[in-house]
Amino acid sequence: MRLFSFVFALLAVLATTALAWEKEDHEIFDLVTDLEAAEGKGTTFYSWLGVPSTATTSEIAKSYRKMSMVLHPDKNPDVKGIHERFSRLGVISTILRNKESRTRYDFFYKNGVPKWRGTGYYYSRFRPGVGFVLVFLTVLTSSLQYLIQRINYKKDLQRIEFITSKAKAAAWGPKMVPVQGQRKIRVNLGDSRDGDGEVVGTRWLDMIVEDSLVYLLEPSGDMHLIDASTATVPALTNTWVFTLLKSLYSKLTRDDAPPSNGGNANDDTQPALLKEKRPAPDNDSDDAASTTGSEAPGDEKKTRVLGPTVKAGGMRRKNVRRK
Repeated sequence: MRLFSFVFALLAVLATTALAWEKEDHEIFDLVTDLEAAEGKGTTFYSWLGVPSTATTSEIAKSYRKMSMVLHPDKNPDVKGIHERFSRLGVISTILRNKESRTRYDFFYKNGVPKWRGTGYYYSRFRPGVGFVLVFLTVLTSSLQYLIQRINYKKDLQRIEFITSKAKAAAWGPKMVPVQGQRKIRVNLGDSRDGDGEVVGTRWLDMIVEDSLVYLLEPSGDMHLIDASTATVPALTNTWVFTLLKSLYSKLTRDDAPPSNGGNANDDTQPALLKEKRPAPDNDSDDAASTTGSEAPGDEKKTRVLGPTVKAGGMRRKNVRRK
């Protein structure tokens, strides 16, 4: 919980700082980055113009005119990137000759350009596509889910250790001397005390301690082992991405699989018209009257178990063998 609170507070501070920057600030950030990339790292507006940071407006204008004659594209027709440098010179000169924009630049000149420049700054330089956004969100959410799994796994191990310790203490006594054999005990897992020192929130469970193993005893008599193996181990395959892929794969394979009825015409899943009509049993037949559970070879599926033949009056009809 502390970690999430710290991350949330940090993001809130960064978001507030990013929202405080205006469009002019972002333009200065872009100019600083482009100037250092073209003229060398550490180059500032003042150093490129060749004037000190305390230069007057007239001194800046004079230096601009001098440099513009040197960097003019007409005088450098074959120089690569000369148009960008000349255009950048005009923008920088305009910023320094304006009082408000120069004050804004001087702030970053003295304190440094921030490395975190807000999402808008990076988005203007790199516009991610739909695929990139989906992949990024998938990786982010899966990583967070895996992190939550690890946190829950540690909590489960602590809970298991707490339960097994209380069970062994109840079975072996306060000195925790192991006792051979199986011992049935009742453990209170909800033991807590209020302000007056009275026990509240009791929760009694029946448990079995056998040697060093602890089992949970169900009312039905079933026993469930309680140890570290009962905790869910965190795994990337348990994240929603892999779970979704496995679900889709199993659905596709199940839909493509052929029916497994073996071609049996009497299967209930087949239409009624395709079912084979069985002939009515002959009551006078010796085989039909004496059949109580026998089946004809090769026709196990079609044979029905018949009881003794009974007349309408309730009297058993005597079977007579025909000659």
